[in-house]
Amino acid sequence: MSRIDEKYRPAIIGKRIPIVTLDNKWHQIFIKVNKPQEVEKDESRLNELLRRQGKCNTESKDIKKLKKKMMDEIVTIMEEDDKASEKKIEENRRLINECNEKLSNYQEELLDLPRKINEINNELMLQTMEICYHTLHQNEKDIIEITQWIQNIRIELKKNVVRKQQMEIESHNLYSYMHDIFGADVIDIFDMKYNPMEKNIKTGKENK
Repeated sequence: MSRIDEKYRPAIIGKRIPIVTLDNKWHQIFIKVNKPQEVEKDESRLNELLRRQGKCNTESKDIKKLKKKMMDEIVTIMEEDDKASEKKIEENRRLINECNEKLSNYQEELLDLPRKINEINNELMLQTMEICYHTLHQNEKDIIEITQWIQNIRIELKKNVVRKQQMEIESHNLYSYMHDIFGADVIDIFDMKYNPMEKNIKTGKENK
């Protein structure tokens, strides 16, 4: 059994999941994380269903307005008791029947659309949870590796700082011994003009 079916699906049972494609934070997840093709397909399907739902609601309202207009006209005509307008009444009744038929179809579709929207939205949520889990798990592994690398570098850096200091002290002591034993003239003859302390001072000034 996959992690989605074993852990994630039971976790969202009975919970109202917001429409993920309408949430900007959901889109931000995929700025740095590649969006799988399956997610893109479900995203397109969900958006199409949402557009269809909006269209059904809008057209249902327009049809209801038209139906009310036709009914009001019939009432007005009947109050005038104009037999010559019976043809208009029949035409309005025909249009009202068409409106009723269209409304019935839209209402049936509007009853089914929320179920379809919820199913695809839940699947998108489950896929997103799996993607986030994988990314977080991989990030955790990388963080541990990088942390260990940083610790090793710090240890190595401390060792090298100590070695550098020891070598500088050793070089300074050797230079001092030779200078004291042989004197400055002899050191100049052998081209031994290296003074670790002076070099450090000079290097420090150059780095400022």
